[in-house]
Amino acid sequence: MAFMGDMINPLPFWQNGPAPAAFYNFPGNSSNGPIGQSTQDFKAHSANPITTTTTVIGLKFDKGCVIAADTLGSYGSLARFRDCPRVLKVNDLILLGSGGDYADYQYLRDIIEQKIIDEQCIGDGLQLKPKSLYCWLTRVLYNKRSKMDPLWNNYVVAGIQDGEPFLGAVDKLGTAYEDATIATGMGAYMATPLLRDALEKGPLDEESAKALARKCMEVLFYRDARSFPRYQLGVVTADGVIVEDPVELKHDWTLAHMIQMK
Repeated sequence: MAFMGDMINPLPFWQNGPAPAAFYNFPGNSSNGPIGQSTQDFKAHSANPITTTTTVIGLKFDKGCVIAADTLGSYGSLARFRDCPRVLKVNDLILLGSGGDYADYQYLRDIIEQKIIDEQCIGDGLQLKPKSLYCWLTRVLYNKRSKMDPLWNNYVVAGIQDGEPFLGAVDKLGTAYEDATIATGMGAYMATPLLRDALEKGPLDEESAKALARKCMEVLFYRDARSFPRYQLGVVTADGVIVEDPVELKHDWTLAHMIQMK
């Protein structure tokens, strides 16, 4: 029975994995010792996000998906950081959008990018698929929140799986769902009706979907105090992933003629 390790300190289930009755520390380190006897020091974590981002828009069309998000990082109510891109090309099949704490997004983005590099180094011709990333995100976010140290983000995963468009969302609790339209943050209240109304009228082509996403970003700029007129748009189809350069929204505040400035 020596191969099983010591009875008090059993071997992990897999390399860098958790041992029986031990905690699993993402992204791949095990805390030795049984529950209640972890050698890891307990730490106090921030209970609130610091630099935050707002809505991510996700939309399916007949041959792919569109994701849109602005580039503002808010420091409380201060529009502090104005170049915070959060629409990420993961590979030729997957597009990822994030809202919430920007530092947590950067942390997880680095891990995802390293996973893609490791995959390319294997050189077997296989690519990470959108449903795989979507499922992995649910496990990671649920794992972190179970330790009372959540990654304070909402993620939108868009991609092409087996020739069909895929769109899914995962929040900071690990709660996940798939839909033809997704909007996080304030967009869940303001953009969702626009997205659903457009889809009820019939399937959209790529240009119509992009125009609808731009319209939603315009509405959110006028209505959401944490939004910004500079935004990014990403499109994923069977031909690949394209993340456009940030564009500036041409806004016109004359529509607020009923508001009297003093």
